[in-house]
Amino acid sequence: MKPLLQDVVITPFEPKHQLEAKGLVLAGLEEHWGVLDPSKNPDLDNIGSHYANGVFLVALQNDNIIGTGAIIPRPNNTGEIVRMSVATKMRRNGIGKMILDKLCDHARTSGYKQIILETTQTWHEVVEFYKNYGFHITHYLDGDVYFSLEL
Repeated sequence: MKPLLQDVVITPFEPKHQLEAKGLVLAGLEEHWGVLDPSKNPDLDNIGSHYANGVFLVALQNDNIIGTGAIIPRPNNTGEIVRMSVATKMRRNGIGKMILDKLCDHARTSGYKQIILETTQTWHEVVEFYKNYGFHITHYLDGDVYFSLEL
């Protein structure tokens, strides 16, 4: 059964979301990589502090976190999208797009002129998601693909 998107709320991260948000992101990484090294993700140990200069959003459905996404400031009026993740059973239902829409809205109101991001080149569904949203591939490097979106 497809989730009702009107039941999904995109809201800024709060400390009470810490464990569940971290768990969701790490589970997604483990799913993609097959293994997980939590030491490579120290930003998730204190999301509120690490992302204080940006915005970290959570997607909630019935008070459960089903998605995350963040944007952090970079030089030259640029924001970088990071930590986009949607719970496995909730993917392909528009939740990622809802999060990305909110992050892009934040970027515009913050005066960003460009959004950048990167993902793993072999994650074909993820690459297609960003291309379908309007991001353009700028380059490939060491197995990653880099994107840009002009605002």
